[in-house]
Amino acid sequence: MTSINTVIVGGNLTRDPQIKLLAGDKVVCEFGIAVNRKFKGNDGQMKEEATFIEIVAWGKTAELCGQYLTKGSGAIVEGRLTQETWEDKKDGSKRSKTKVTADRVHFTGGKKERGSEAEPGSPEAPAPAPRRPAAPAADDDSSPPF
Repeated sequence: MTSINTVIVGGNLTRDPQIKLLAGDKVVCEFGIAVNRKFKGNDGQMKEEATFIEIVAWGKTAELCGQYLTKGSGAIVEGRLTQETWEDKKDGSKRSKTKVTADRVHFTGGKKERGSEAEPGSPEAPAPAPRRPAAPAADDDSSPPF
């Protein structure tokens, strides 16, 4: 059976990112985001709920998150679910926590939100629109690569 572990979540940071430098010059960044959902309850009234998700990023992604994100910043995180397990020091019970390990973090909101001018190519600068490969000409015998 095939296993798939991919997640995309978007929301606002609940706290400033925490950067740690580990042995071997590895960089890790941890932060939380709140994902809000609005819906109509059984009573017909609009309701809102928030889901709080812990995020961990590594390497260059971690450095950029620490540099450009702050509490309240918007972010869309693409990654995978990971589970930490440990033994509680007080009573010896087993504990666990599910986090999202980020592969990519997209900074949302404008440059005003982060309080800086956007340099071309910097994470807060708008990304150029993705380019699609040109379609083969009508007389082209080659088929598309898919």
